[in-house]
Amino acid sequence: MKEHPTEWKKIHTEFINSQFLSHEQFLDRLLQQPNGKKKILELYQIKNVKGFPRFG
Repeated sequence: MKEHPTEWKKIHTEFINSQFLSHEQFLDRLLQQPNGKKKILELYQIKNVKGFPRFG
């Protein structure tokens, strides 16, 4: 990776972006489940619900 940074940049960026996308899709699926919002708040230990408009 150190020897060819330009070759790895695209691959690395695609991987990181896919991780964010997978996480967003997981949250969307979980929100559709019964008590999904409650599960997310417990999973991430969110106490300030107003700070997260998506869950508020």
